[in-house]
Amino acid sequence: MARFDGKVAFITGAARGQGRSHALRLAGEGADVIAVDRCAPIATVAYDLATPDDLAETVRLVRDLGRRVVTAEVDVRDAAALGTAVREGVSELGRLDVVLANAGIGLMRPEAPSAEAFRDQLDVNLGGVWNTVQAAAPVLVEQGRGGAVVLTSSAFGLTGRGGDGSGGGDGYVASKHGVVGLMRTWANWLAPHGIRVNCVNPSGVATPMVLNPAVEALFGGSIDTPAKPADDVANLLDVMLVQPEDVSAAVAFLASDEARYITGVALPVDAGMLVR
Repeated sequence: MARFDGKVAFITGAARGQGRSHALRLAGEGADVIAVDRCAPIATVAYDLATPDDLAETVRLVRDLGRRVVTAEVDVRDAAALGTAVREGVSELGRLDVVLANAGIGLMRPEAPSAEAFRDQLDVNLGGVWNTVQAAAPVLVEQGRGGAVVLTSSAFGLTGRGGDGSGGGDGYVASKHGVVGLMRTWANWLAPHGIRVNCVNPSGVATPMVLNPAVEALFGGSIDTPAKPADDVANLLDVMLVQPEDVSAAVAFLASDEARYITGVALPVDAGMLVR
């Protein structure tokens, strides 16, 4: 029996990158999936965001694994739409067991107004996580079967690196620290219901959030061979970027019954970045 047989996972930011990887990892171990993504640009973000075609590809890949999938094009800043996506997904798939609040944004356009960039970082990376869990947790509580919530923070959520006085950089670091705070308080809130809450804190991950021309321009070359030192993002182990599947392995463990007594933990998947 696979770890997630008979279970359903709700995943935000599922159209590509870490979200798609998480969907495929859990589906490969038996889960059905409620997959949501904005699938549209955000004006302050410096790189292309996911598209409806990306979400459709996630659907195809999950179905190729023999699992059911329900999708919705939802901005995590829209609490009402997230609530609808959860209710409709549970109505079709029958239950909810795992919540992965993964959606987030990274590098902002240098010409974006600083206050606007800061606000968008907080609204998506922190407010979106809050909206996701507020939409899903009542379902888990009502079912009375426990469950697992895994939030996506960042290695920058556990260190002072990454802020540079700009709205985008400071907002990213602040939002990812905030996710750790939400994880810790929610672990207390939901423990009486048998619901565990943890987060993962990756360093750079090989996804379109990092592998794009805007990030390459920031470092003066390819992210794999930067033209200038990148001490803020350098790992201890000899790898520039971890793979999304590495993060998904940690997520799958935290969401599984193997981690049944693990809650309130911020788990780095960072190739040693935080011990430098």
